[in-house]
Parts: sequence; C-alpha cells; structure tokens
Amino acid sequence: MKATEATAASRAGKVNWVLFNPKTYATILYLLISLPLGIIYFTVALTGLTLSIGLIPIFIGIPLFFGVAKLLNGIVTFEQSMIRHILGLPAPSVSHISKQQTEAGQNWFMRMVKAFDGGLFIRNLLLVFSRFVTGIVFFAIMVTVLALGLGFIALPAVHIILMNEMKLDILENSLFSYFHIDWTYNQQYLLYVGVGLVLFWIALRVVNGLMQVQRRIMYVDEAYQQSNVPMEAEMYASVPSQYYEYEEGQSIQGMVQAAHRQV
Repeated sequence: MKATEATAASRAGKVNWVLFNPKTYATILYLLISLPLGIIYFTVALTGLTLSIGLIPIFIGIPLFFGVAKLLNGIVTFEQSMIRHILGLPAPSVSHISKQQTEAGQNWFMRMVKAFDGGLFIRNLLLVFSRFVTGIVFFAIMVTVLALGLGFIALPAVHIILMNEMKLDILENSLFSYFHIDWTYNQQYLLYVGVGLVLFWIALRVVNGLMQVQRRIMYVDEAYQQSNVPMEAEMYASVPSQYYEYEEGQSIQGMVQAAHRQV
C-alpha cells in the first residue's frame, strides 16, 4: 500500500508535455518568486535567532526562541504545501491527535515548550538556509536557459527591427559568413527559430527538473510516507496476533484430544 501510494504521488508530480502544461509555467512563476522569498526566509530566521540568543539574559530570548522555531516550522510547511499545489499532489492524510484536553490548563509558553522538537528545529533551520541557496541558484539557471531559447526565437524580429530602424546588421559576421555559407536571411531566420524552439523546450524540461529537485530538498514526500506508516503497522501487527492465537488454540485442542485417546 505504501509503495503504491508513493508511486501514485510521484506520478502525479511529474510534468508531461511541458510546452502546453500549466504546471510548467506555474513552476516558472514559483522559481521567479523563490529568490525574494528565500531572502525573506533567511533574513527572518537569522534575525530571530540572533535576537533570541542575545536576549536570553533578560529572559525575553527564551520565548522568542520557541516562537522562531514555530515560525520556521510554518515556513517549511508553507513551502511544502505550495510545491504540492503546483505539482498537483494530493494533500497528505495525516492523523492528528487532539490535545485540547491535555493542554487545557497550560499556558501558551508551556504548550510551546512541549511542542518543541530539537531535531525538527535543526532540520527546518537547514531547510530554510538551503531554500535561500537554491532560490539564488535555481533562479540563475532558469533565467539563463529560458533567455537562451527565447533569444534565438526573437533573433529574426530583432534583426529586422535593427535593420529598418538603425541600419545595423547583427548577422553580418555570423557563422554563416565565417564558413562562407550563402544562406539568405529568411533561411537563417528559420534555422534560428528552430534552434530556439528546441532550446526553449529543453529549458522547460530543466525548469521542471529543478522543481523535482526542490521537491526532494524540502521533503515534500515525507508526509505521504509518515501517513502510511501507522496504517501499515496496525495492519501487519494484527495479522500475526491472529495467526499465533489460532496456532495456540490448535495446539491446546490437539493436546486435549491426545489425552482423551490415551484414556
């Protein structure tokens, strides 16, 4: 069951026919805003940690530290939900146990202290820092590959405009003249547009690959794995118990029958 649902979730996140798929352009928009979002996340995390550590002597830094941990968890959860929404992944069915009765007599600080998880805090902090790095790197890669493809596609229009307005021939010293290939401008236009379309298609594939990398970095599939563990553990735990009970009952019954035979 776990493998089937994980495979279904991974298939739902794959993007096919990149040129006409809305997920591709939603991914481009996500990578465009990833740069400012990564900077904001990094600034908030660094400022909050610095203030919380610096204000510990006056006891304001302790609740501030737990507040920053809660904020980092919210940032990671928001990023994971946004990636799931863009890729069309289903929302994870995680069973949440209600703690309202146990926490009814506790204040907000005690609830925040009990909800704190050191391992989760370190992981969220590293994810926010990696989100800052990947935001810059992925933004640069995406802009470069898209600009390369769109530049070849727009080259004929730019050449015509420059020839008519400024009498500037940007194709005068091209590779065609260097290798003494006598192609007309129209033939060169067709070649540039064809190369540009191929490069643009490759660029879209690169963009979708970056989103899959971001999906793995942010542990988006972890929620699906955790939601399947309790169900499978309960199912596999119940089967052996019934088997052993049946085997034990059979052995007792066999012993009773053997005793009657001896009598």
